[in-house]
Amino acid sequence: MNRADDAVQEANAQIIRAQQNKALRPSIAGFFDEATNTVSYVVHDPATNEAAIIDSVLDYEAASGRTSHGSADIIIEYVNTHNLKVTWLIETHAHADHISAAPYLQERLGGKLSIGKDIIRVQDVFGKLFNAGTDFERDGSQFDHLFVDGERFKVGSLEGIALHVPGHTPADMAFIIGDAAFVGDTIFMPDFGTARADFPGGDARQLFQSIRRLLSLPDATRLFLCHDYKAPGRDDYAWETTVGQQRRENVHVKDGVTEQEFVDMRTTRDAALAMPNLIMPSVQVNIRGGRLPEPEDNGVSYIKIPVNAV
Repeated sequence: MNRADDAVQEANAQIIRAQQNKALRPSIAGFFDEATNTVSYVVHDPATNEAAIIDSVLDYEAASGRTSHGSADIIIEYVNTHNLKVTWLIETHAHADHISAAPYLQERLGGKLSIGKDIIRVQDVFGKLFNAGTDFERDGSQFDHLFVDGERFKVGSLEGIALHVPGHTPADMAFIIGDAAFVGDTIFMPDFGTARADFPGGDARQLFQSIRRLLSLPDATRLFLCHDYKAPGRDDYAWETTVGQQRRENVHVKDGVTEQEFVDMRTTRDAALAMPNLIMPSVQVNIRGGRLPEPEDNGVSYIKIPVNAV
């Protein structure tokens, strides 16, 4: 059995233990940022109050280039109100639709800033696109910890395991904590489908395989999504589903959809999509661990926009 299969089997066992023992299940709070359709999570162990913050958002006004911290401050207030100790600041991938607030949160709450080890591939591709120069390290050193596929970790007494789920980007990871899976941009609510796979390093075939890997987890596994775009006909935003619901209902990848059918659909659909509004600032900052480019000699940081390059 290969390592990938071992990792999924370990995740299955962990989820089943948590489903059978309430003490092994995390407490989860979701924070929705409507401006970017992003959901950030605070996940904590009720027994120890140790917590992880997943996929935080730094507010950014594109027209003025100004940043602010309203979304992150709501998370800080929640953490402090509940007397939580943050041990992890987790990014599921280098987001193309919002800037991470992880450094701001780390300064105020602590915790290890972490992402999947294949961030180095994303740094290499986008470092060249943005002509970042030799001062920009492409080794993941902007992060405190780089997760590898199948790696175990702890949030207090809760068990966690990291699964590599590439396709949307090469570096996407899903994080299983207790009986809950935080799946980033691999998959959306069943009525909306799946993430695009046309960014540099993305691959629709890999995405299908990654999704099927996630959907091999127990049916009752809770899936927490990074985005919701409120599919036509649905009145409310939603970001929690289950493996079983996705296997039955996902409009792109439910049981019975073949890999080639998915690849054909995803490729055609992606060709008609516009780039995310904030892709240039977001990726440029997120490959730096959420830190702005170094200020120039006037003390101001600048976001580059490559012209006619993508």
